[in-house]
Amino acid sequence: MGDVRAHEDYMAMAIALSYRARGNSGPNPNVGCVIVRDSQIVGRGWTQNSGRPHAEAMALKMAGEKAKDAVIYSTLEPCAHTSNRGPSCATSIINAKPKRVICAIQDPDPRTNGQGFAKIKSAGIEVINGIGSAKARIAMAAFLMRSEHGRPYITLKLAISLDGSIALQNGTSQWITGIIARNHGHLQRAHHDAILVGRGTLKADKPRLDVRLEGLEGRSPMRYQLGSSPATSGWESLTNIEDISKIPHNSLLVEGGAQTATALLRAEMVDRILLYRAPIILGGRSCLNDYGLEQLEDAHDIWQLQKRLSLGKDSLEIYERRLV
Repeated sequence: MGDVRAHEDYMAMAIALSYRARGNSGPNPNVGCVIVRDSQIVGRGWTQNSGRPHAEAMALKMAGEKAKDAVIYSTLEPCAHTSNRGPSCATSIINAKPKRVICAIQDPDPRTNGQGFAKIKSAGIEVINGIGSAKARIAMAAFLMRSEHGRPYITLKLAISLDGSIALQNGTSQWITGIIARNHGHLQRAHHDAILVGRGTLKADKPRLDVRLEGLEGRSPMRYQLGSSPATSGWESLTNIEDISKIPHNSLLVEGGAQTATALLRAEMVDRILLYRAPIILGGRSCLNDYGLEQLEDAHDIWQLQKRLSLGKDSLEIYERRLV
């Protein structure tokens, strides 16, 4: 197997590249790939807009003839199926004649799911799977949620005061957090395929829900409104929470009000929470309504703090649902 530490380091580079495609590769996974020959990186790539070309194809193109006898590091098993947008990555890798392919995760897509590895092995190329799998699963959490559970990975964004308010009692909510925190929120939009608000928030605040960061304007997510009313021009409409599983996206950012946030939490469909907190006290409208908890102990051990950041005068806490 060689130098395990070196394999982990190169896979970490591939995982870092995969984040560049997050929110921009759907419906395909955000994959990263690095090609190494004689301890030199000769190719690298990540999944391109709308899923093609794949990361491996980009890295192989960069490497050219240097891919021969090299080691290919990919965060996901190379695809085994040919589409009308290009050949399978397994076939392209076989044609490039590397000496070894090292991956982090087996692809759960039934069109591949082990078949990519089998094709590559049948060509006499060594395959190693499982290097860096934990970090790769985090990077591709949205794709894996869609593949394994049939719904998008859902992030709930809340911008609150110290007392948990999202607006004054008269409904005024712009702006609770400062410009640095708001810009960070725009970056999160760029990392998601789709974004959702409730009909009440749409009517009251008329949010644009686009990305307004220089250079990332083209990364604005598909916009959805939740409610029975007809969709606003430029938006898609979802009648109820159950419809969320039907949207063809890997990741969904929810910026709705208390009613929408409460409904998703009640349905246990929130996977991550972005809690932006401003150092102000409003005594206003709460960020959540009653979502059915009857015993205090039932509230514990559900959410795990992953990261805490200072954003100017504001703070951000990122929580992920604990895996059972």
